[in-house]
Amino acid sequence: MCLCVTSYAQNKKIDLQGEWRFDIDRNDVGETERWYSKKLGDKIHLPGSMAENYKGDDVTLNTQWTASIYDSSFFYNPRLERFRQQDNLKLPFWLTPVKYYVGPAWYQKDVVVPNTWKNDRVLLFLERPHTETRLWINNQEIGMQNSLCVPHVYEIGKYLKSGNNTISVRVDNRTKDIDVGKDSHSITDQTQGNWNGIVGRLELQSTPKTFIENVKVYPDVKGKKALVRLVIEGKSSGTILLDANSFNCKTTHSVSPVSASFNSEKDGSTAVELELPLGDEMLLWDEFNPNLYKLKISLKTKQGEDVKELQFGMRDFSIEGKWFYVNGRKTMLRGTVENCDFPLTGYAPMDVESWERVFQICRNYGLNHMRFHSFCPPEAAFLAADKIGFYLQPEGPSWPNHGSSLGNGLPVDDYLWEEAKRIVEEYGNYSCFTMFAIGNEPRGRWVPWVSKFVDYWKETDKRRVYTGASVGGSWAWQPRNQYHVKAGARGLDWGAMPESNSDFRAKIDTVKQPFVSHETGQWCVFPDFTEIKKYTGVMRARNFELFRDDLAQRGMSDMEMEFLMASGKLQALCYKHEIEKTMRTPDYAGFQLLALNDYSGQGTALVGLLNVFFEEKGYINAEQFRQFCAPTVLLSRMDKFVFTNDETMTAKIEVAHFGEKELGRMPTTWKIKDTHGQIISQGKLSAKNVVIGNCQELGMVTLPLNTFEKAQKLNLEVSFEGMDVCNNWDFWVYPATLPEVKTENVYITENIDDKAKDVLKNGGKVLLLLAGKVEQGKEVVQYMTPAFWNTSWFKMRPPHTVGTLVNNYHPVFNDFPTDSYTDVQWWELVNRGQIMEITDFPKGFKPIVQPIDTWFINRKLGTLFEAKVGNGKVMVTSIDLQNNLEKRPVARQLYHSILNYINSHRFTPEQSVDLSLIEDLLRKEGERINTHTTDAPDELKNIIN
Repeated sequence: MCLCVTSYAQNKKIDLQGEWRFDIDRNDVGETERWYSKKLGDKIHLPGSMAENYKGDDVTLNTQWTASIYDSSFFYNPRLERFRQQDNLKLPFWLTPVKYYVGPAWYQKDVVVPNTWKNDRVLLFLERPHTETRLWINNQEIGMQNSLCVPHVYEIGKYLKSGNNTISVRVDNRTKDIDVGKDSHSITDQTQGNWNGIVGRLELQSTPKTFIENVKVYPDVKGKKALVRLVIEGKSSGTILLDANSFNCKTTHSVSPVSASFNSEKDGSTAVELELPLGDEMLLWDEFNPNLYKLKISLKTKQGEDVKELQFGMRDFSIEGKWFYVNGRKTMLRGTVENCDFPLTGYAPMDVESWERVFQICRNYGLNHMRFHSFCPPEAAFLAADKIGFYLQPEGPSWPNHGSSLGNGLPVDDYLWEEAKRIVEEYGNYSCFTMFAIGNEPRGRWVPWVSKFVDYWKETDKRRVYTGASVGGSWAWQPRNQYHVKAGARGLDWGAMPESNSDFRAKIDTVKQPFVSHETGQWCVFPDFTEIKKYTGVMRARNFELFRDDLAQRGMSDMEMEFLMASGKLQALCYKHEIEKTMRTPDYAGFQLLALNDYSGQGTALVGLLNVFFEEKGYINAEQFRQFCAPTVLLSRMDKFVFTNDETMTAKIEVAHFGEKELGRMPTTWKIKDTHGQIISQGKLSAKNVVIGNCQELGMVTLPLNTFEKAQKLNLEVSFEGMDVCNNWDFWVYPATLPEVKTENVYITENIDDKAKDVLKNGGKVLLLLAGKVEQGKEVVQYMTPAFWNTSWFKMRPPHTVGTLVNNYHPVFNDFPTDSYTDVQWWELVNRGQIMEITDFPKGFKPIVQPIDTWFINRKLGTLFEAKVGNGKVMVTSIDLQNNLEKRPVARQLYHSILNYINSHRFTPEQSVDLSLIEDLLRKEGERINTHTTDAPDELKNIIN
């Protein structure tokens, strides 16, 4: 096979992509048997992984994974026996690779080196191997490298000969002495998979013997110049030329070249420092104007010319008090976490276009920032983020927990220290590289270690800001941090009635550094099974297939899309309220969602508003999301969203503005509309001066509700004139008093007593109120919010449901306005309310109000249903419709609507149920789950043994 030699000035390359010889070293005998000295027998295509080439083993029930399993009930549950058979194997924990292998494998290629290279320095460049590489050239061992974050580069010139040469690379993806943690996103099967291979650029590179080893560019925005520091290797003299021109800009700027002479009398390293003045035409880089410069550095000596090209932006990312500042402008981070979920390849994209797509989607959703959870992306991500204008927080490749630790003297301590240096060395010139942490949620004596890390880097390289590790709320504070990525000030306090007046200030008011929320959200949504067909690469969605097939076995496959939409609407509602609560908080520097897109591992964590491919699921789009997540967001402080018609709705309007510039005096327009879009009331608040910052009061909207005689949903919408800035909130008004409903033809009871049986036997009507009395289903815990992350990873920690499907077209709701999901007015009906498990009811039986069970179990649940029983008709509910109705207008209204319906001619249930099944609700234990595994995730370590 002919390999093409390309050149730029005196820098020449030989592309090594294509077919390589290959063999799997299952018994780890390749070194002792000198495989590097023989021709390997198999073939593989590089760049690529073994899985991409269908090399390795089939997954079995006994596959040894690089990951934690905290719920092993799959291996014991009799209902799931059919999924444990090899011909139908479907694992629920994460995606299933088409082939799997952990161990050493050998890659070999012959390459012809031209005679013109004999006096050159020659490098073998492997952009991203996974993980450890050992190299032989022409049967001579060169060395070993182990980095999960930067290219493996070997200097091999003295081992090459003109003509044919053999390159043999042994790649080993086992976790050995250096254990970064089996759930680290850099290696774990929870996300990308622990793959074996080499991806990205593979090439031989040739330079003169005197060459540019390293370039660092330090922007000085105030001084309108850049400081360029070079390290030159070799003994020679010559000239250095700096040439910079803007690109990716609306305007162009050609910088005057800078040249200098160079002389080194000794063979070794020489440091050179040059200033590159940019002057008054200097263009700044930020999220609004990502202006970039291309810098070409030419080193000319008698040995030839060495050229390096890089891009940089003129930006200053700094901290003052509790805020981040970009070029002197206060900035709030609106971020997401990238968990290295790329199921088509199993590894992070190595091309710029793929990353541009991801960052642009995030921008469309109002975000400006991304954290990389326990992994560092390849160079393509930095190139793309620079171009798009997106702030990045890469991390060291470690979650030193779950089998590993930090600060206890293990090999991982030194490895991460050196890996951090490699990351900064390789990617430090990129403007988007604004924040840095060593990893996620460590254990051990980690605080002194990360303190040393922060102290070192904030003195060594001031181009970005540093935090030790991104941590949950129960982790210790890191006193040396320049900023914190920490939980503790996140979530929704919907144990009480939902409102939009509270904020997180009490949880961060004593924190002196910028506080960024750690992994905000994590609200679950039901799986989208139409997604299964999209897994055409190295991963298969066998977990989705299991959940789908189990749902079908429960007789509910026809409801999967309704479950997705109802749970999705609730999920989007939770994200809206949590993000707005963050934006209402004084001195809150930002948030990081976990995540905008789904996470495929850790039990299958469907927490994304987008699927894992960054595609919309159908229940919210970017335009709707940007109403509450954008540089400028209008906010409303309301004590509640449920009113009676003897009250006045009051909303204090404010704005969080972190745009490109101050807006000046802005009038705020408001409208209140009904469900038909009819404007009930409208007005304009007096213009207020809008500067950079949040918690800026704009005025108050009030609406007396005494004209509303019937229960209805209303919507408050506020906007800035002439701008695409708008937000809205639903609220509900109910009659303070309701007309009495005749009940003499309805037997209302809390028990299935003899009278209830007689009424049904004689063709009568029964309203059965079971709140507080349910046995079959009482173990299912329901909150207003959906399950957190997922019930498998968190060992059935409540809540267990992901929302509720409401048949809002049913006439029982004629006097009770509702959508198909539980919006905030349902809080007093569903939060911690009892649920009935109706799995044993006839196939096809559908309740009117159906809580959606965790997809790991798929029990058929209900809180309101009707049925024919014998000659009679019954309405059954586990919703509390009896207690404190004078203080619960929603429950009072639903009770009223139910009674009106039962009294009407429309009370004609279509489905028949044997009375014994309803009696079972009061006497039979429901289906219970034992997670079996004794270990637990970090947040539950002190709770579950």
